[in-house]
Formats: sequence, C-alpha cells, structure tokens
Amino acid sequence: MRKRSWALLWLALLTASAIYAGNSLPNPVISRNGAGTASTFSNAGNIDLNNPFFGNLGTNGRTCASCHVSSNAWGIEPSEVQARFRASDGLDPIFRTNDGANCPSADVSTLGARRTAYSLLLDKGLIRVSFPVPAGADFQIIAIDDPYSCAETTPVTPAHYRRPLPSTNLPFLTTVMWDGRESHPGNTLRENLRQQAIDATMGHAEGAVVPTDQQLQAIVNAEFALFTAQETSLSAGALDKGGATGGARKLSTQEFYVGINDVLGADPNGRPFTPVVFTTYNAWKDSTNPAKAQIARGQEIFNTHPLMITDVKGLNDALGVPALNGTCTTCHDSPNVGNHSVPLAIDIGVSDPGRPGLDLSGLPVYTVQCVATGETRVTTDLGRAMVTGKCADVGKMKGPILRGLSARAPYFHNGGARTLRDVVEFYDARFNMGLSEQDKKDLVAFLGTL
Repeated sequence: MRKRSWALLWLALLTASAIYAGNSLPNPVISRNGAGTASTFSNAGNIDLNNPFFGNLGTNGRTCASCHVSSNAWGIEPSEVQARFRASDGLDPIFRTNDGANCPSADVSTLGARRTAYSLLLDKGLIRVSFPVPAGADFQIIAIDDPYSCAETTPVTPAHYRRPLPSTNLPFLTTVMWDGRESHPGNTLRENLRQQAIDATMGHAEGAVVPTDQQLQAIVNAEFALFTAQETSLSAGALDKGGATGGARKLSTQEFYVGINDVLGADPNGRPFTPVVFTTYNAWKDSTNPAKAQIARGQEIFNTHPLMITDVKGLNDALGVPALNGTCTTCHDSPNVGNHSVPLAIDIGVSDPGRPGLDLSGLPVYTVQCVATGETRVTTDLGRAMVTGKCADVGKMKGPILRGLSARAPYFHNGGARTLRDVVEFYDARFNMGLSEQDKKDLVAFLGTL
C-alpha cells in the first residue's frame, strides 16, 4: 500500500510538471516552511518555465531546477530530496553518481544500494565537488580518512561535499560559489554567472555540448531577476506590515553595491561602517505583540551584541590583530542582506573535525601539510586553497546571503548545523558571546524571518 502511495505521488508530480510545461510560475511564488511562508518575487514578471533554467541541457536528465528548487529558496532541503527518493525509488535526476553519490563508483544497482550511495545527499543535501589540486600548490595532502574508501578520492583529487547555493538574490553577490572559483578577475558578475552556468551544465548535468549564448543569457537573466525572503511568520504574521520591511518585494528594492558598509573601509562612496546592518524590524521594537517584539530584539542582538573575534583566518591574520571587537555584522555587513559586501574568504572553523556544535559525520578528513613550513592542518574541506593553491587559504569560504534561511536548512557549506538554533549555539560557543537562553530564542526568531 505504501509503495502504491508513493507511485501515485510520483505520478502526481509528473502530471504537475506536464500541466506547467510551457507555462509559468506565479509571481510571487509562495511556499510553506517550518517558520511560515517564503516568497520569491521576480522583477521580470512571471517565471517562465520555458526558460532553459528548467530545460534539460545535459545528458543525465538534470536541469538547473533539480538542485535549485523554488520551494526551498532555490536550493535543496533534505526532506524534499528524501521525498523525491521515495517517489522515484532513487531514480530522480538529482540522484546521479557523478556528484550526487558519496562516491562516483558507488553501487546503485538496488534500492538499498542507492539509499547508501546517496546518504549525504539524502541526509544533508550535499553534492560532491571534486577537482585537482592546483598546479604549483604550496601544500600537499599527506593523509585521507575517507569513510567511503572511494577510489576517486585521492591526494591530488580530493572530494568535498557542499550545499548548493541558492540561485536567487544574485544581484547581492560579491563571490560566486562557496570557494569563489567562479569569480574570475576582470569579469562582471553576469559574466561569472554565465561561466557558472556553463560549468554546471557540463559538470552536474554532464552536458555533451556547451549551452548556446542565447540559452546562457536567458538563464542568467532569469536568475538575476529573482529575490527570495521569508514572507510570513507563524507567530508574527506578515513580515511587511506594521512598518516592517520583510519579504521579497522589499528586498528587491534594497540598495547594494560592492563595498557598501565594508568594515575594512572599502566603501567606494566613502560611507563609514555601521554595525547596524539590519533595519527590517525597527518599527516593531516597541510592539505590544510579543512575537513581533521578539523578532525586533533578535535583530538588535544581531546588530549590536559584542563578541571577540579571534583565530579567524582571513580576518585576524590579515589585519595583524589577534583579537577584534565586533558583532555579527562585522562580517555580515551588507545592509538587510547579510553577506559580506566585498569578496572575503575566511575560516571560522566550520570544516574542523571535532569542532563542538557541528555534525560533520560522513565527511572525509584530510591532513594537509604546508610545503614551506611543514605545518599541518586537519580539515574536512580545503576550501579556497583548492582555487588559489595557497596553504594559507585552507578551510576558507565566503559567507552566504542571509535571506530565505527558513526554507533551506541545514546550514553552513557542509550542512554541519541542522537548525537555526544549532547555528546560534555554534557562534555562541565559538566566540564566547555569552548569550542568555532568551537571547538565543530571540536570535532564532529573527533569523527565521529573513
């Protein structure tokens, strides 16, 4: 009976696809999540399902939408991936061994084998990313502890497992991909996104031919028009009422330029840095509604609660200071967006095996040695070092845009924090923030409305 139910669900999904084929998604697109509803607004009008973003441009059945799902803030979320597995017996296009499996040579001949082979994708929504160590790198991988004993995972071609970044809110980007490998010097953001579309088609979708210029332009135009944010809260209601400026439409009008409000003084307009980055819920500060007041308190904590930034590679060492007085917004500085407004790859320890508060189970562990100094690092992800070849960049990643969070758990590049509460607990411990239980609840309430 259960198998028949999933077969009917699969048929329903196929039928829905047929109904929408040749049509468009409504604008805005509204989807439910555990905190309320999220919304995607396109400033180009209805989202055209004929766009090559939704088309099969490769050879393995995948489209961009296989890993960038509108209801998951244009990313993926494990429960949705698990539903696809059950409905298709693990044959949906997202389940492909080239990067969906823990190992490309994994056995996928039976349902049970597929469930094992795709465990990281099913459990945390992780995609396998593997490419060679750069030529001339000043580091080497001297040991690998790989739970899958994968023949393709070697000291010269390590494997990393990462969450697909959302294909929305892209006009706020300063770095394309977690490690910045699609941010090419001299290119515009649109040019970098165009190259990313090529590489995704040829890699993730195993394309036989490069998409046409027309197809690439259509994909980038469609992505660039999308803005996603939480729209309603189960406890506080609409997030753009009572003077609040939550939701996707408001986000689409947010001022942004590279360097805006940069803590290191890179703002091209000369504006001084302010830690008051989020003003979305200023109007709710004195609200008599307990839920709205809590969200406003969480925003104030995010903006102003002091923390001591220590041992952050790419920040403390770059500035030559062992400790830096800051707030959450020292790094999350883009106004009402929350990513860094200039390219900034940093390592706060989320790839460190054994780091308290993170679940890094199932990830290979690499021992990396710097050639010049002999220093060793142990990590689950070499991060930006795989792009630059520099040992100093081991573990460094960009900070993502903090909008639509409730629709796209788990968090961090490796899914190490399953809930927003886990994220808050990690930062509280990592930077000795001294948050009270009420502070933590307030922060979670705020983050859940972004």
